[in-house]
Amino acid sequence: MNDKITNWTRSDDVVVESAIRRGATRRELLQMLLAGGVAMTLGGVILGRASHALAATPATGGHLKVAGFTSSTADTLDPAKASNSTDYSRCSAVYNRLSNLDKSGTTQMELAESIESADAKVWTVKLRKGVTFHDGKPLTSADVIFSLKRHLDPDVGSKVNAIAKQITGFKAVDDLTVEITLADANADLPTILALHHFMIVADGTTDFSKGNGTGPFVLENFEPGVRSVMRRNENYWKSKGPYVDSFEFLAISDDSSRVNALLSGDIHVAAAINPRSERLVASQPGFVLSKSSANSYTNLNMRLDAAPGQNKDFVAGMKHLINREQILRAALRGRGEIGNDQPVFPGNVYRNDDIKAKAYDPEKAKFHFEKAGVFGQTIPVVASDAATGSVDMAMVIQAAAAEIGLRLDVQRVPSDGYWDNYWLKAPIHFGNINYRPTPDILFSLLYASGAPWNESHYKSEKFDKMLIEARGSLDQEKRRAIYSEMQAMVADEAGTIIPAYLTGIDAITDKLKGMETNPLGGMMGYRMAEHVWFEA
Repeated sequence: MNDKITNWTRSDDVVVESAIRRGATRRELLQMLLAGGVAMTLGGVILGRASHALAATPATGGHLKVAGFTSSTADTLDPAKASNSTDYSRCSAVYNRLSNLDKSGTTQMELAESIESADAKVWTVKLRKGVTFHDGKPLTSADVIFSLKRHLDPDVGSKVNAIAKQITGFKAVDDLTVEITLADANADLPTILALHHFMIVADGTTDFSKGNGTGPFVLENFEPGVRSVMRRNENYWKSKGPYVDSFEFLAISDDSSRVNALLSGDIHVAAAINPRSERLVASQPGFVLSKSSANSYTNLNMRLDAAPGQNKDFVAGMKHLINREQILRAALRGRGEIGNDQPVFPGNVYRNDDIKAKAYDPEKAKFHFEKAGVFGQTIPVVASDAATGSVDMAMVIQAAAAEIGLRLDVQRVPSDGYWDNYWLKAPIHFGNINYRPTPDILFSLLYASGAPWNESHYKSEKFDKMLIEARGSLDQEKRRAIYSEMQAMVADEAGTIIPAYLTGIDAITDKLKGMETNPLGGMMGYRMAEHVWFEA
């Protein structure tokens, strides 16, 4: 019998896998193995191995339906203007980037074969050969230059204009080589180019509703605020994927409705489900939960340029009113890690773990509120299901405020239109920030004086100068020291409170295979459509 074990080969495994594909039962398979002289115990091992191999082998076909949680008539296929998971999911299906992040957070090349520099100031990008856009046009250096230059044009309204401003020069060395010059050295450029907004579009594009990219899917229908339908790009330049025939993305803003659509079989993925729904999905056969690391956060923002956030004592009082442990336990169902009011995520090499979260201290909060003179007022706080967990978080904060006599009026508003009408605008409101891989990106987007998403309208000349200094330094220890101080400044001075870093959860049918986590966000960094397949 040992000889039989020793002589069992991969070709024999293939025979078993083929039988499974034909629909053979486990009993029939074991009889086949026993007839071949394989012991019952080993037969079970072989069947398990063959079944696992079969499950891990991508199959083609099927129509993938995914429901996100936010949408509006401002939905866009212009990657420069993308601002939420819905935009990112659509854009990731039709476009590619020069680089990307793998599941470990390591920068990998995509449309670029290489992105290299001798001094971190002048960079050479070499493009892959043989890549074409959906309309058949070959990818060239002109497309890259056009795509990157758009971010510098104020009329475009790019969400990463503040980051792109460091690029001061472009040169087409040849059809497949681009030279990029920065104002100051920045070793992070290959990682920066992996952001969703830096997707490459065709030179001269003005109509983005067509979604003409080099990506895995070709756009068939785009209805802003409703849905998008795409079919597999049969001429995709990558050797693997996509595996599904078509991909449909829609938004169901109400969490319960989104989960019910999954359980009823109307969709295959319910993105970013609420902690309250986790147990329901987990209890149902045929569905699984795909969990990400703590790579996003929902934060409470107090605008420092509007009442009552203009008063430093009010902001200080709020920071001591936040019971982070209770929020993590009750509002977020334990999904995450305690936050310390700065945006650099746990695990980042530059994260300052010495910054301690402000302690929950009602008496200290009351002291600051008395100095701010806000007792006797009713203070609005805007929350929405659009910002994950914000409604439950607001309830916890409101209850703590009531215990010391402070009246907070939690105004729950619809998800639809939240990011356009309330985020960045209301004096006190919640935000929801996805993972960004470097402190430079986070600070440039969220805390620099000219940051496009400066949620609390924080302004500091010292902070702005430190941001430029750290960006230009090739001394990693110096950068780490500067970024550590900047994190401390944000935690102490900005009007943002980050109670916890969140573990995201997407609910999916167990017929869908190939799901992995990615630090760029849920749904595999919003690129799942390219990588998943349906069980054969």
